[in-house]
Amino acid sequence: MTTVIDVVDVMDIDARGAQHCETTALGVLLRHQGLDLSEPMLFGLGSGLSFIYWDAKNLGFPFLGGRVKPFDLTRNLAGRLGLELLVQETTSPRKAWDSVAASIDAGHPVGLQLDSYHLDYFGSKTHFGGHVVAMYGYDDHRAYLVDTDQQGGAVSTSLTSLARARAERGPMTAKHRSFTLTAPRELPSPHGQIVPAIAACADAFLNPPIANLGHRGIEKAGKLVRTWLQRTDNPQQDLPQAALLMEKAGTGGALFRNLYRDFLAECTDLLDSSHLRTGHTLYAEAATLWTEVAALIKKAGESGDAQCLVRAGSILGNLSRMEREAMQALSRLGSEGLPGATR
Repeated sequence: MTTVIDVVDVMDIDARGAQHCETTALGVLLRHQGLDLSEPMLFGLGSGLSFIYWDAKNLGFPFLGGRVKPFDLTRNLAGRLGLELLVQETTSPRKAWDSVAASIDAGHPVGLQLDSYHLDYFGSKTHFGGHVVAMYGYDDHRAYLVDTDQQGGAVSTSLTSLARARAERGPMTAKHRSFTLTAPRELPSPHGQIVPAIAACADAFLNPPIANLGHRGIEKAGKLVRTWLQRTDNPQQDLPQAALLMEKAGTGGALFRNLYRDFLAECTDLLDSSHLRTGHTLYAEAATLWTEVAALIKKAGESGDAQCLVRAGSILGNLSRMEREAMQALSRLGSEGLPGATR
C-alpha cells in the first residue's frame, strides 16, 4: 500500500547558491519579489561588515565575529531599499507555526531565525541561535528550506526538528522569529543607496561604543590572541575551531572580508570614486591577511607553537590600522557628489 504525503505547498523558488545564511535567505525572499541582487551587494547594502571580540564567562573560548548582530543586516537592507519588513515573534509554538504556514499557503517564502543545532541536515552539532534560513514549503512531515551552499542549498528537515530549532533559547536566539519582505510596486534602484550604506558601515566601524568593536576590537584581538594557548585546556580543539569559524562557518571566507571586498569591487563598476577604489584595494589586502591569521591560529592549536599566535597578533594590529584607513576613505564618499550622497 502506498502512503500519500499531502504536500500543502512547495512554491517555485530560485535556490541559488550563496555563502552566508542571512544573505542567502534575503536573496530567496527578494528574488521572489522580482529584485535580484548579488550576495555581496545584499551584504554591503545591509551595512553588514563589523568586528567583535567576544569573551564572557559563559563562553568556553573567545569568539571573533566579523558582521553586525543577527537580523540587523535584514533591518538595514529593508530600510535602505524601502521594503516592507513584517516580523513575527511569539512564545507560542502553535502561533509561530500558524503564522509561517499562512504565509507559505499565500505563496510567500518566509525567513526564519533559529538554532541550527537541531536541523536534520547540519553535520556540525554546535548551538548557533543566529542562523537564518528561507522556508518555501512543507508537507505532513517535513519543512522545505533554502540554506547556504555549504549546508546543501535547497534542503529539508523534519517539522519536529524545525520546531525545536525555533524554540531554542540562548545566545543570539529570537522568540520563534519569522519575517517576510515585500517590495513596493515600483522596485527600488539599489545603486542610489550604495553611498549611504557604505557611510553607515564606516561610521559604526570607526566610532565603536566599546573597545571590543570595530577597528578598536581588532586591535584588542591582536593583543589578546597571543594568550590563547593559556586561555584553554584543549588548544588542539579550540584554536582550530576558532579558525574554522573565521573561514568556513558561513562567513564567505576571511571573516566576511571577502564578501565586503567583492561588494566594493561591484560598486567600483557602478561609481567613479577614488575613495571607493582605495577602500576596495585595502579590503582586498585585508581579506588575504585575515585568511593568514586564521591559518596561524589553526597551526598554533595543532602544534602548540606560541610564536604562531605572536605573528597572528602582529597581523591583527596591522589589520586594525588597515581597515581604519579603508573605512576613513570610504567615509569620504559623501563629499564626491555621487548618487545617493548627502553633503
